[in-house]
Amino acid sequence: MKSDYYNILGISKTASRDEIKSAYRKLALKYHPDKNPNNKAVEEKFKEINEAYRVLSDPQKKQEYDTFGHTSNDTMNNNYSNSYTQYSGDFSNVGDIFGDIFGNIFGGGGSKTKKTRSTSGEDLQYEINISYLDAMQGIEISVNIPKKDICPTCNGYGTQDKTNIKQCQKCNGTGQIKFSQGFFSINQECNLCNGKGTILINPCFKCRGIGIIKVTKNLKIKIPAGVDEGTSLKITGEGNAGSNRGKYGDLYIVIHMKNMAGFNRNGCDLHTEVSISFPQAAMGIDYNVPVIEGYVKIKIPAATQAGTVLRIREQGFPKLGRKIRGDLYVKINVIVPKHMNETQKRALFEYAKSMGEIAQDIKYQSNSFFKRIFR
Repeated sequence: MKSDYYNILGISKTASRDEIKSAYRKLALKYHPDKNPNNKAVEEKFKEINEAYRVLSDPQKKQEYDTFGHTSNDTMNNNYSNSYTQYSGDFSNVGDIFGDIFGNIFGGGGSKTKKTRSTSGEDLQYEINISYLDAMQGIEISVNIPKKDICPTCNGYGTQDKTNIKQCQKCNGTGQIKFSQGFFSINQECNLCNGKGTILINPCFKCRGIGIIKVTKNLKIKIPAGVDEGTSLKITGEGNAGSNRGKYGDLYIVIHMKNMAGFNRNGCDLHTEVSISFPQAAMGIDYNVPVIEGYVKIKIPAATQAGTVLRIREQGFPKLGRKIRGDLYVKINVIVPKHMNETQKRALFEYAKSMGEIAQDIKYQSNSFFKRIFR
């Protein structure tokens, strides 16, 4: 679980922007990898410090963090933390500490271009369980998806009155300011509007100027016939809303199957077993095999041996997106009776005798004699 950003920097939630910056400078200098080479623990600590500062020093990101916690910053944090996996050994990253003074002339920020004002929303994943029958026939289900959506009060603008959105005078709406220091001339994110190019005069009361709120949206999802375990269905535009009215992410519905007793699925093929008696196996029989949707009649031919597998074409699952179906495989089990009466035993004795398994001059006499003959 991630540590609280305020605890990482050792500040309170009411800390001013200058206090946040001051705390960051002290910790970043102390834990910078160039001052602590080959120390993994210090390197991880430095990543945490930078991550916390990047969020708490940005008013909008700080507000999102105070509102939604780590969830709202996961994507940004993951991308940012990856930039600290290698170090040059020349203390160049200290530019992040003094960037507001020297315009990041020490490294990282010198090549920054104009910041994109909106970002796409995150994709979402939702898992559901369906039965074999649902997968066989297809089904429409209703799901409640927790997500981030555009604030309906301000329509994602962060304020109800668009006249409250003013162009930043410091950067003239570009989100970047130019800074020159000696031979260096670079663009730096505007620290007044935080790279947005605009400033909100009267933020929306519902979303507090973020433009996004948490909602639970009910969706009707059509599950096509033939889906299998792990099938992922993409619902375009039903993920989280992007920041600053950015594009919505997508929703992925992941299918899990509830196994049905007596059946196994292998792709589009269906496997099952039936048990028949010895006379039925010997003489053949028409048999109603239970399947997912009811029954299907098959012909078990005469002289069928135990363990025989019969293939019934196109009686399996539909193939996703196609009209044809897989096959049904039926394994035949032959039942050997555990108890027989005298009449049955005598009949079996005569059968064995007719097959040459017993000498013709031997006569059936009693139960004990029958056992002795076949032991």
